[in-house]
Amino acid sequence: MAFYTVIDDSPVGPLFLGGSAAGIHRLTFLESEESPLRTIYTLDASIAALERDAGEPCERDEAAAAEAVRQVREYFEGARTVFDLPLAPRGTAFQLAVWDELTRISIGETRSYGAVASALSSEVVGAVAGSAAARWRLPRAVGMATGRNPIAIVVPCHRVVGADGSLTGYGGGLDRKRWLLSHEASSMPLFASVASGGPWR
Repeated sequence: MAFYTVIDDSPVGPLFLGGSAAGIHRLTFLESEESPLRTIYTLDASIAALERDAGEPCERDEAAAAEAVRQVREYFEGARTVFDLPLAPRGTAFQLAVWDELTRISIGETRSYGAVASALSSEVVGAVAGSAAARWRLPRAVGMATGRNPIAIVVPCHRVVGADGSLTGYGGGLDRKRWLLSHEASSMPLFASVASGGPWR
């Protein structure tokens, strides 16, 4: 059975964390009303999305979620720069490739949508663009995939910015994006020095 918990006391508001034996499926922001972009969810909507992703019913299970919660708390405390968790996001091949690339953006760094697009493999690019003439659409496609990231913070979509360095959009809201980037910048001396790649490859 899939499991979930709610982190009520995070500095960026309540967080829904859900997973199954396959890994963590979701870490999303909770609100009393859903966002039109569907990247902020109510608790009921979060549970439904988790059950869809996991392909099985779920129940609240603090023990099953304990390790993930511990690591999330360590991140907010400035004691963790990389998450060592099995991740199991559900998405298209292109979305998975983008989310994988996001995990390569180190803490304290940002990357533009265009830079993320440029880093994708030619096979992934070809599947989306189809031709060289269509490649100008790739940054927009990356932006859409980034906005659909179901595992906030752990897959750091908040580190993707506009070509001019502007914050641009964020599914959790620009205030949260601004806070996360500021937190990472101010906490850099505290973070451990480790590296990571996409954990679901």
